[in-house]
Formats: sequence, structure tokens, C-alpha cells
Amino acid sequence: MSEEELDPNDNTVQPMPEGGWSERIVNLSDAIVVPPDESAFVQPAGVLDSDGRYCPEGALWRKFRPLTTEPEKPVTVPTKLSGRWLWGGVLWAHFGHFLVESSARLWALDHIDGPIDGVLFMPKRPKVGDAVRGFQQEFVGLMAPELPIRVATEATQVEELIVPGQGFGLGKITEGTQKFRNAIHNRFARDVEPDGASKIYISRSALGVGKGGLLGEERLEDLLTKQGYDIFHPEKYDLKTQLARYKAAKHVVAADGSALHLFAMVGRADQKLAMILRRKAGANNLLARNVAHFTGTDPIVVDALHTEWVRSSKGKSDRQSFGELNHKIIGRALAAGGFIDPDAEWEPLTDKQRKQLFLDKGLGDTGEFVESPEYAQRRIRRIRQERRARRAAREAAQSS
Repeated sequence: MSEEELDPNDNTVQPMPEGGWSERIVNLSDAIVVPPDESAFVQPAGVLDSDGRYCPEGALWRKFRPLTTEPEKPVTVPTKLSGRWLWGGVLWAHFGHFLVESSARLWALDHIDGPIDGVLFMPKRPKVGDAVRGFQQEFVGLMAPELPIRVATEATQVEELIVPGQGFGLGKITEGTQKFRNAIHNRFARDVEPDGASKIYISRSALGVGKGGLLGEERLEDLLTKQGYDIFHPEKYDLKTQLARYKAAKHVVAADGSALHLFAMVGRADQKLAMILRRKAGANNLLARNVAHFTGTDPIVVDALHTEWVRSSKGKSDRQSFGELNHKIIGRALAAGGFIDPDAEWEPLTDKQRKQLFLDKGLGDTGEFVESPEYAQRRIRRIRQERRARRAAREAAQSS
């Protein structure tokens, strides 16, 4: 069955942005929450009803498969939780996955009659404890002030559990359902006032190249600063400050990453966004779709990787590899999009500058990192295409 033929009401297939089970709410009495007991990508964990039947609406899906699958009914349920709770699903410690996957059921706050006692999550990793991170509580508080979070670290029977479908996530659902987008627009950060520069660059440079960084990003910051941009490192600020900056900006340039999921939640159609790719992956397309559907306008996507540097011992892309920016391509794209002066001329890194950056970042010059063969071939093809295009243009001009 193709994606187009999937029935959105079938809770055994991925959640769909058009609705169906992704916008369904199931109310359970004496529900049993079973957290994972093993650390794995796909885990038996989730919600059972009072008779031990699985509640598929409580599962976390990513793209075409659920990451949480039907667990066995526990022999004993050591914890009893009284009151009325909203099922939040998996509580991610990773900021980006928290934004996209742990927020996915908060849309139900717009559809619940009467008070609730809080949002109940289960951890992604077993035996990590029930501590709630500051940004997690702050985010939920920006949806519903003073609403507490609780984490079920062992099998827990809940007096009343409200289980909404997954309204957001990774895959087709990255667009968000209409109910999810409405709830975000109605509730999230409504009291945060715009505060900050009209032009910002959302940077990853302070995270280092080892965390999906970019070689040459600091130079990009210098070039953008000369064009009137404020350089913003979101990880240094609380969520309210980040959101105030995003609301205030008219022009936003950013390296693709988690920060843009947050921007999308408060972004508007009158703002201009340019997203600079830092990797070749499907996540880039999902992120662009996320931004477009939440803000009502398409971002400019700038593919300007000169190459990618990978560990010579592995020879392929992994979490430790990093991209190198081609500032010339970025400059042309931003000028064409009205983000910088139309006559701005930016140049890519020279071999000398690249070598110095490797030394400055402690990467050495011992050959520990080498150019990705895939990107080297891609770059050579692009150079040949540009050369042929220039030759064709000259020949056309001569014959006219």
C-alpha cells in the first residue's frame, strides 16, 4: 500500500497530518503506563487499558514505524497515580527531539474540558530517573502555565489518563496536524513579547564542529555582521529569550538544526527565513516542510556545502564529521533572496584559511580528517557543470 492509500484512521499505520487517529483522543480509566526496560531505538513501552489491552494511540511513531511497540502487561504495578493526567509520550532529553516528539500530544490542551493534574511522560532511556530538565518544564509552561510534568519510571496505574494521538513528529506528520498547529498558535508563548534585532543569524558555532558544526561558520558570522545581522547562539539563553528574538526578527538566517523547530512555532508569514544546510539528509526536507506549514511561508534553502570532512579511519559520514561552507554560494543565494546587499561578493575559504581553521579548532593536520569521497565527486561534477554553462553562454553570445 502506498503512502497515498494509507487510512489515517488506522492506528496501526503512521500518523498523518490530514487527521484521523493523529487527532483522536482516547480517555482511559485505571490505565497502565509501561515505561521501557531496555535501551534501544525501538522499545516495548506505552499505554494499556485497565484490562491490559494495548492503546495504539499512545505510541510514538517516527516516519514509517513506531519507536514504541506493545509491551507485555506487567505482573505487578508498583505505582498508583491518582487524578486526571494528559499522556505526553516519550520525554526526550535531546532538545530537538523533545520539541518535535515530546510536544506532539499537547494539542489536546485545547480540547480538554475541566482541569488536569499534569502531563505524564515516560523516559526514553530506562533507569535515568524522573528528573525533569529546565527547558522541558519551561516549554510545557509556555503552553499551559504552571502545569506540572511527571515521569513514570516504573509501571504505573493512572486513575484517569487522556491519550491524544500523535499530532507532530518526524515523517509525514512533520507538517503537524491542523489541531496541533492551532494549539501552538493559540497557546504557545503568547505572553512573550518581541525583543531583539530585526536581522539575526542563528548560529551553531559555539557548539563546535563535533556536534554537527560547520567549518567556516565564524567567517560567515563576520560577513553577516557587516550586513547588519546580530549573531545569536540560542543554547546560551532560556526559551523565552530565544522566542523573543525570533518574534522580533524580520530577516532570519540559520544553519539547519533544532532551533528552527522552535522558530517555526512562533514564526510568521511576514518574516523571511534562509536555511543553510549543514548536511545531506532527509531531515533537511522535513525541517523545511515543518517551517513552511507552521509559518505559512517557504524558507529559502541554501545548499552551500563545499565538502564534508570525515574521519579517515571510517571514510564516511557520521556524527563526528562536519561540513565546510562555500561562502560564495551562500552570498549569491542571500543576495538573490534580499537578505544582504545585492552587490555583495563573498569568497570561499582558501587552502591556507582552511588549514588554519583546522589548527585553530584542534583538528590537527595529520590526516585524521579527509574529504568525503562522495562530496569530492559531487563538487567536481558541479564545477564541470558550471564550466560547461559558461562555455555555452560564451558560444551563444558569439553566435548572436
